[in-house]
Amino acid sequence: MIQNTEMNDRVIQLDHPLVHHHMGIIREQTTSACQFRHSARQLTQLLAIRATADLAVEEVTVTTPLETCAARRIAGRVGLVPILRAGIVMVEPLLELIPEAEVWHLGVYRNEQDARPVSYYNKLAGGKPVDTAIVLDPMLATGGSAVMTCNNLQRWGVGQIRMLSVIAAPEGIANLTAACPDLTVYTCMIDRGLNELNYIVPGLGDAGDRVFNTL
Repeated sequence: MIQNTEMNDRVIQLDHPLVHHHMGIIREQTTSACQFRHSARQLTQLLAIRATADLAVEEVTVTTPLETCAARRIAGRVGLVPILRAGIVMVEPLLELIPEAEVWHLGVYRNEQDARPVSYYNKLAGGKPVDTAIVLDPMLATGGSAVMTCNNLQRWGVGQIRMLSVIAAPEGIANLTAACPDLTVYTCMIDRGLNELNYIVPGLGDAGDRVFNTL
């Protein structure tokens, strides 16, 4: 069972030996890009199992090789929303668990001059939105990119939004939950805070650079 520490009813931090094991790997500066991606994917699946525990399901009947029996399937549309570029590494682990999930891309980067988010790509379509959106970003630092993304999803009309981050800073959690009080944040680790450059400390560096080996 994946245990969690509920900071409040909207912030859930995992507590599991595998979480701590893989966190040590991705924090280590000598970890290769290949190892980093592998551990990031494992942490994402651990987060996903917890974050999807209360997804709506519907009763169905299936036919086994011997007889028919009752079963359950996920009800409604689930959308995965990776914040480009680092969020890409978190998509495949969730698609392995929910193959029918839709993937909607939003590109947001942080202006290093003032730490404000800048949107450069938005593929949310018009029409009926997904029922549940799972926002993916390995790092929740200031929360600016996450707030912009979740505001876009709310304007699209998404009913439920969940945020998955491998590492989060208290400042980012506070900003995101204040802007989106109905959202739940799931994270593997809440770190000490942000430094003067708004990087999470102790953190793990730049997740995008480490995922894509562009250091």
